[in-house]
Amino acid sequence: MRLPPPGRRVVVRYLLPSGQATDALGQLLSADAATVVVDGKRGVERIPVSDIIAAKEVPPPPAPRPRRSRTGLPDERSDAADDRSGAEPGPERG
Repeated sequence: MRLPPPGRRVVVRYLLPSGQATDALGQLLSADAATVVVDGKRGVERIPVSDIIAAKEVPPPPAPRPRRSRTGLPDERSDAADDRSGAEPGPERG
């Protein structure tokens, strides 16, 4: 099994004790003859090399999608400009 250098994004498919396969997706922290360490959404996973089925480098995650409003159009509101009443702002309190 060939892995990229630490710091790259990888997916590692490995077997759980139940025999079911699962994936670890995240940044490769380290790899040696016994263990591969991946930091992903589930935290740091230490995977025994003997349990690994496949592993490869993957591209960076896609950019976040823009939020959509209920109308299906992009939501262009900002938190500061979210005034639905149409009234003039009142005096500042402080």
